[in-house]
Amino acid sequence: MYALIIVGAGPAGSTLGRELSRVRADMKILIIDGMPRGGSKVCGGLLSPDAQAVLRSQGIALPDEILVSPQAQTVDTIDLTAKIHRRYARDYVNMDRARFDRFLLSLTEGKVELVEGRCVDAKRCDVGFEVRVNIGGEYKAFGSRLLVGADGASSIVRSSLYPEKGIYRYVSIQEWYADQGKDLPDYSCIYDEKTSDSCSWTIRKNGFYIFGGAFPKKGCRDAFSEQKSRLEAFFGESLGEPEKREACLVCSPRGAGEIFLGEGGAYLVGEAAGFISASSFEGISSALPSGTALAEAIAEADGIEEITALYKRKTVKLRLKILTKIPKMKILCAPALRKLIMKSGVTAEKIY
Repeated sequence: MYALIIVGAGPAGSTLGRELSRVRADMKILIIDGMPRGGSKVCGGLLSPDAQAVLRSQGIALPDEILVSPQAQTVDTIDLTAKIHRRYARDYVNMDRARFDRFLLSLTEGKVELVEGRCVDAKRCDVGFEVRVNIGGEYKAFGSRLLVGADGASSIVRSSLYPEKGIYRYVSIQEWYADQGKDLPDYSCIYDEKTSDSCSWTIRKNGFYIFGGAFPKKGCRDAFSEQKSRLEAFFGESLGEPEKREACLVCSPRGAGEIFLGEGGAYLVGEAAGFISASSFEGISSALPSGTALAEAIAEADGIEEITALYKRKTVKLRLKILTKIPKMKILCAPALRKLIMKSGVTAEKIY
């Protein structure tokens, strides 16, 4: 029996565990880590300037082993339908996303308990909550007074306890190719309304060239393959044979009602709550402060109702930030508006 169970050991879950244990050392906290050791994460693995600022504010410096090459100083924006190519200055940090998550989780060592397994069910019970976890093929139940879903787009906590709180989701598909040193952009953002109403990306990473994107669930595999062919035709280069393919769900909130914090002792942080950009799928800059906000709310509150009220109050700016990304997504994904912006060349750099 625990005071708090956190399902998910990504940036939001690790931050919550670390920050809460720092001010409430008396709390018995369990983190359930569902990511297998040595596994990768379906993510471009770029740390945005906003996320970098949050880490600095928390006094966290990234170790060198997390960084990969090349570092991304620009982003090439490509409209495959209009055949427009622009380059913009961006100060991203190129990193190994799985190692980044492991690093943040390591900051909780000695402060919280950790179980490596996949949560398959969550429910309310007399003592508070019970979760069932698949640990190496065996199922074990854990109980807690408070429960937090930090388990991303496929959140078991959200779907089990709040099935009526839906959120729009894409299928994110990503392939890794051996980097053949071809004259391709180090990092690009791709739009192609023929195959998706969202965006895709390419990025170089330690000897690999990655192509990935977000696609509507229906026909996502065919759409991915078609867009890849269209991108190769645009580049005039083949990406080659993929060394691996990976896929997951990714959230894209479409309104205030899809951002849900939880209530009654069961809460959501990070992407599970809807804290992710609808325009770029960048979520780390929101995941970190959402974990901090809930840690502060739990530490300061006298009861469950006050936790709910404080968490809402502490995330007002964060929720507004996410809501501003929705109209931006609609503009960027509207062919005519995007074409107008890109053809103007405003703030774009010269491509040699």
